[in-house]
Amino acid sequence: MPTDGSKVILIADDDEDDLLLVRDAFALSGIPLELRSVSDGEELLEYLFRRSKYEDALLFPEPTLILLDLNMPRKSGRETLAEIKAHRTLRQIPVVVLTTSREALDIQQCYELGASSYVTKPNGFNSLVDVLTTIGKYWLETVELPSRCPPMAEEPGTSG
Repeated sequence: MPTDGSKVILIADDDEDDLLLVRDAFALSGIPLELRSVSDGEELLEYLFRRSKYEDALLFPEPTLILLDLNMPRKSGRETLAEIKAHRTLRQIPVVVLTTSREALDIQQCYELGASSYVTKPNGFNSLVDVLTTIGKYWLETVELPSRCPPMAEEPGTSG
């Protein structure tokens, strides 16, 4: 957790324009949070497993919530969601799929893989602010989430 008491939302999305819009929308939401971003599923797993440049827990705090796009390079959102939810302690982190797809099969698969919510990216900035404010208030201010010990789990088969 950041030292200022705000909660961390980690967004995985390869579209820089979408990331900028999400940052701006959360800034207008009035919710105290720290937004972190990664560009694909592989980088998201590096962050969560503290690999590569993400080893320092102070620089890269554990997320309270993950926003996950489905269509990304290297590792798709579906593959990444499956890995997160298959991990004993990472599965406790809520994952909200935030994507452009309205396909029934995508929605069904994401819930079967353990998504906490599935939200279609709205058209228009004001609608995005409304949606992200609702997500933020719900996941960061309304629900009670389990405390996590240890703070970040090791990847299966890497503990000593």
